[in-house]
Amino acid sequence: MRIGHLEFDDRPLFLAPMEDVSDPPFRILCKRYGADMMYTEFVSSAGLLRDAEHEHQKLEIFDEERPIGIQVWGGDIDEVKSATPLADAAGPDVIDINFGCPVRKIVQKDGGAGVLRDLDKMKAITAAVMEEATRPVTVKMRLGWDDDSIYAVEVARMLEEMGVAALSVHARTREQQYKGDARWHWLRRIKEEGVREMPVIGNGDAHDPEAVEAMFEETGVDAVMLGRGALGNPWIFDRTRAYLETGELPPPPSWEERVQVVAEHLSLKCEWLGERTGVLEMRKNYSSYFKGFRNASKLRHQVMQPETKEGVLEVILNFKPDAPDIQVPSASLPEQTADPDAVETTKPDVPEDLPTPGGDGEEVGTKKAELPESMAA
Repeated sequence: MRIGHLEFDDRPLFLAPMEDVSDPPFRILCKRYGADMMYTEFVSSAGLLRDAEHEHQKLEIFDEERPIGIQVWGGDIDEVKSATPLADAAGPDVIDINFGCPVRKIVQKDGGAGVLRDLDKMKAITAAVMEEATRPVTVKMRLGWDDDSIYAVEVARMLEEMGVAALSVHARTREQQYKGDARWHWLRRIKEEGVREMPVIGNGDAHDPEAVEAMFEETGVDAVMLGRGALGNPWIFDRTRAYLETGELPPPPSWEERVQVVAEHLSLKCEWLGERTGVLEMRKNYSSYFKGFRNASKLRHQVMQPETKEGVLEVILNFKPDAPDIQVPSASLPEQTADPDAVETTKPDVPEDLPTPGGDGEEVGTKKAELPESMAA
């Protein structure tokens, strides 16, 4: 399987771009445990143009994570076009466009899955990114806006004809959000009827090694993208790889290994964000890491109390008095490097009346999407 200049072994495993999850500390852990390709959290084009610190921070990538894509979103064609060189200059291996996020404040701006109601605009945004990017452009999308407007096969064909390097498909509609079952049969149809050579990456309900194998077998996708199944579970990549190769499911990580990785995750967070912010940001991860263990709720309560890294580590490392000593590795982020071939860019002039990204508003209507005239035939 190839994505532009990138080559992958048989049945590669990708980490999905997830807001507030897919940051450098977590990505570094997933890479260590066998993720073949990863993406940043999705980056707001309008936020980049406004010089929003949080959005620019998402552009930070490290050589240990490669190959990696920066994922951008935006519902305004000119904004996306102007912001693409900023993402490109950060040195990713690919630029990915988000046409899949179902969150209301995103879709009401025609961002994410919102653009699935206007396929002509989807085509224009894709063309704008491809015009400005110096590296391969990929797309992540959903099947359609709702059950009455699933044009995934036709859209996949359109994107391949435009020169998109790969397509990731979450096999649900925007209307489904994350409810109900992912409709894997559409992935099979996209592979068989929609594309000729463009790789298709399947996403949706591949939460464990058995489900990943089933998606490969039932749909014929070229790669599988893991999202929620990786939360608090970076081991899912090497356990899945072992299962795909041997048919045997390795045992889950021991308590000691789990605690060690949580401790390192915390240390990386603190180094990247500063201790106070790192401690606070890490709190959202403990529920996933300790889910299913006896007295997990008690541990989660205790670990939420300290405000320092050492305080949190003391709670975690001493939670089981009879556990052996655990050596916490010295965690440090690798030296950040940008692609030496990245183009030099200057920040575009931003109009004063640029709308604020992610603002509140009323729910968008659910008008039915229509095929562009060029695809209707």
